[in-house]
Amino acid sequence: MSVRHTRLASRPARRAAAWARTCVLALAAVVSVNHVALAASAEEIKTRGYLSVATEDDYTPFEFVADGKPTGYDNELLALVRKKIGVEVRQQVMPWSGILPGVSTGKYDMALSAVLVTDERKKNFDFASPTCEAITFYGTKKGSSINTADALVGKVVGAETGSAMLADLKLFNESLKAKHGGKGLKQIVEYQSYPEAYQDLALGRVDAVANTQISLNSLVKTRPDTFAVGQAIGKPTYIAWAVKKGNRDVLKMVDSVLLELRKSGEMYQLQQKWLGATYKDMPQSVN
Repeated sequence: MSVRHTRLASRPARRAAAWARTCVLALAAVVSVNHVALAASAEEIKTRGYLSVATEDDYTPFEFVADGKPTGYDNELLALVRKKIGVEVRQQVMPWSGILPGVSTGKYDMALSAVLVTDERKKNFDFASPTCEAITFYGTKKGSSINTADALVGKVVGAETGSAMLADLKLFNESLKAKHGGKGLKQIVEYQSYPEAYQDLALGRVDAVANTQISLNSLVKTRPDTFAVGQAIGKPTYIAWAVKKGNRDVLKMVDSVLLELRKSGEMYQLQQKWLGATYKDMPQSVN
């Protein structure tokens, strides 16, 4: 809206807008205070006797349900952590869209999920020692004419809402526009979960889906006649479990176990089983 149009707005409208801004700022202040109050310390966790974690249930191969039971890389890694951490781990399964907000408000101590580490997320979260490396790729239907990343110009591409892969896709779209005289993707479609995105890809409603290379490889492994993995559209990064910014006590509890699982080789065995590769050169910390 231009300055001129802003000045022409009615007084009631301006008052309503000002009131709305006041309410938002007040709510933000309350949430900010609650964040500080609700970040559980190690002593609090030991006193109550459990660590509260949130996990997704439809993000293959990290966490998903098979034959009615939760499985995947993160769930099997969690099973090893449970044996060594010294407190009960209570796990809440929910859609991805609710996990990080739940950690932010202190409802959960940790997002025990495949959280992609980004500079933007580091502003609000700290991360446990990484569980694997990751890079965003695009996937297509098998036989698609999209055989390079540049061929996505003018195409419809999907990604999960709130995901780092969606952020990578948006950055990639800007790079396409800079490279092709303002021409980029035709549309970016956001989905609540990746199974929905894959279904639309199979039906031809989108031309491609952006996800980690690991997840797309897993998809093609289970449905080789339907899907294919394309090329990288993001930069290499890491996947790690997340806690609220400043919650160092929980990080220490979990990191001590994760680093022990690296030393014993048990983490790498699970990586090979679920991800098809091992990542032995990961840093101990990504914060």
